Amino acid sequence: MPAHLNRRKFIQASALGAAGIVILKNSRSVAAYAANEKLHIASIGCCGQGEANLGGLGGENIVALCDADECRADPVAKRFPQAKRYADFRRMFDDMQRQIDAVVVSTPDHTHAVAAVAAMKLGKHVYCEKPLARTVHEVRMMRLTALERNVVTQMGNQGSATEDLRRGVELAWAGTMGDLREAHIWLANGDGPRDRPKDEPPVPPGLHWDLWLGPTPERPYNPAYVPGSWRAWRAFGSGSGGDMGCHTINMAVRALKLDLLWKPEDMAAKPKKPAVIRVEAEASEIHPETYPRRIVAKFDFPARGNLPPVKLTWYNGGPKPPKDVLLGHTMTEWGCLVKGTQGAIFTSCPWNTRLELLPKAKFQNFKLPAPTIARSPGHHAEWIGGCKGGPKPFSNFEVGGPTAEIVQLVHVASLARQPIEYDPMAGMIVNCPEANPLLHREYRSGWTL
Repeated sequence: MPAHLNRRKFIQASALGAAGIVILKNSRSVAAYAANEKLHIASIGCCGQGEANLGGLGGENIVALCDADECRADPVAKRFPQAKRYADFRRMFDDMQRQIDAVVVSTPDHTHAVAAVAAMKLGKHVYCEKPLARTVHEVRMMRLTALERNVVTQMGNQGSATEDLRRGVELAWAGTMGDLREAHIWLANGDGPRDRPKDEPPVPPGLHWDLWLGPTPERPYNPAYVPGSWRAWRAFGSGSGGDMGCHTINMAVRALKLDLLWKPEDMAAKPKKPAVIRVEAEASEIHPETYPRRIVAKFDFPARGNLPPVKLTWYNGGPKPPKDVLLGHTMTEWGCLVKGTQGAIFTSCPWNTRLELLPKAKFQNFKLPAPTIARSPGHHAEWIGGCKGGPKPFSNFEVGGPTAEIVQLVHVASLARQPIEYDPMAGMIVNCPEANPLLHREYRSGWTL
């Protein structure tokens, strides 16, 4: 991806191709789609990334817009004058559940799960922004609810739709790099300690602060949280690692088939005992309110059927892998590298584009094999097509869920301050049960999954 292509432009580019897909019948009758019928979509969270997602929906009917910050959402609402407006998604579902086929969730992390699970329980298809949710348990419940309700899902890690990511996964699955036993993920950005604000300025007009808080314990409004700074706060976001981690680790999760640990029935050789993921993390500091400046986490993933165990190291906020890991390539600010016995698959782009095979000299004249993974019409278009009876989206919650759990386990391990062993099937830490509360948090009254 060219260096000048920023996040918003990248996401818009990944949505191209939504026009021209085959239109079939929708979930209002839970039947096959009739030709040329459009989805009726509700957007929960309409500003920022929510506005970008609306731009990727390519001609579908936007029937409802829900945002707790009504004034900020006004310019977006003017683009969809036919859409009914709400501040509370629960009221929206009470009023309009029979008029909605699918829902896009683009709120801050702390309200992803409550909105998405409510939608799926009503049989609505869901597109949800990364990192799916704020806690490991919330991510798990989103994945399980999607399976139970048989709805079509997609996580918003838009690099999934790109040629380079799919090509890298194909090469890994084809054995081009031999046995894959090592991976490294490094993110340039970090966070840092910040104390909770003590001042209590008035809530801006149009902001429903109680609804914006959602299931999070009550605290006074402060502009340090909203609209744009919520990611750094443990109460609302998932830190810089949660922001970009599901993008940058994406190729590694797929190439190594780590998602099989959440569905052992799909393994070629069934495990004889529950698989356990070991995670040890060291943070620059632990602050109760915000995320660290730097984290290094070491994962030990067990065998997945016939695939060998893998060691994956995560770095964010500045630390990077040893230079020799790059097999002669210059160190980069961002990276995803999957290393095997015959070489490495590498990308220096946070969204896993700019694919390179290492060492360069060895693969200079390498002829790429024919594609084995279907190419994408666009990240949003995949989801729309799936909702209309087409193929399952590439980043559905069966893959997106494990990806997000891995990212959130970085934070869990750093807070545990000791190695943890996580059973992905049970959703529990098995070696130190006292750490299990770190997998979730209590909701305040009126909010449930």
